[in-house]
Amino acid sequence: MDRPRMRITGPVLDAADPVALARFYEQLLGWPVVALEGPRPDHPPTDGWAKVRAPDGSMKIEFQWDPNYAPPTWPSRPGQQVMMMHLDIGVEDLARGVDWAVAAGATLAGHQPQEGVRVMLDPEGHPFCLFAMDV
Repeated sequence: MDRPRMRITGPVLDAADPVALARFYEQLLGWPVVALEGPRPDHPPTDGWAKVRAPDGSMKIEFQWDPNYAPPTWPSRPGQQVMMMHLDIGVEDLARGVDWAVAAGATLAGHQPQEGVRVMLDPEGHPFCLFAMDV
């Protein structure tokens, strides 16, 4: 059997408030929110789903409500919620990228494992890494 054509379009992150998290990434990356689904009548007001997409259409990030969402612990610890994945984000100037992320609502993680990379936490606690690169 021949493999059908496939392409990863981007991740989906669980969240307690997916619309608010989409708005954070919209500001951080400059990617517009392209889809929103509000809460259902029998669910809390933070229920929903949202998507941001790169302006060139090459990638998306989706955010889905999880009623049992628990922020991951960074770095991981036995018995605590672990990170399942993280985003790597290249920036032209690492210090300015960190400042921008903080202004958008991220926090600098307390543990920084290597030079040239800054681990950040989005408003829901998902780690993402900023690193310098030609963008």
